[in-house]
Amino acid sequence: EVTTVRVQDPRVQNEGSWNSYVDYKIFLHTNSKAFTAKTSCVRRRYREFVWLKRQLQKNAGLVPVPELPGKSTFFVGSTDEFIEKRRQGLQQFLEKVVQNVVLLSDSRLHLFLQSQLSVPEIEACVQGQGPQTVTEAILHYAMSNCGWAQEEESRT
Repeated sequence: EVTTVRVQDPRVQNEGSWNSYVDYKIFLHTNSKAFTAKTSCVRRRYREFVWLKRQLQKNAGLVPVPELPGKSTFFVGSTDEFIEKRRQGLQQFLEKVVQNVVLLSDSRLHLFLQSQLSVPEIEACVQGQGPQTVTEAILHYAMSNCGWAQEEESRT
């Protein structure tokens, strides 16, 4: 079984405003039975990765969760350099997470990687309070997005 996860295409949102942030495209391609959709592409920001790490740690018990790149408020160097370092760190984080069987069993991880649900929507879905089950949410997103994922694939 092969799972390829790539964090790419960092984009600054709300550039120039006090609430600007960077989000990253997460592209997943797999033949693993653990995943509902075989390809997916979502955009996530750093704070969502922080939430994911916290949730995984809570549910994994004694299994160590990989580290995220630091949240630097003071960085020496260019912004582009910082964003690229963070992108690499986020990719390493996800690569380690998807290789860990215990972490792979967490439905929050699957919704994070394979749906564009917000953090509160993911929580509601996992607790059975959303309009869809975890699988339905992923399949709904995959079907609305499959052209995009295939287009991504053909470029690589």
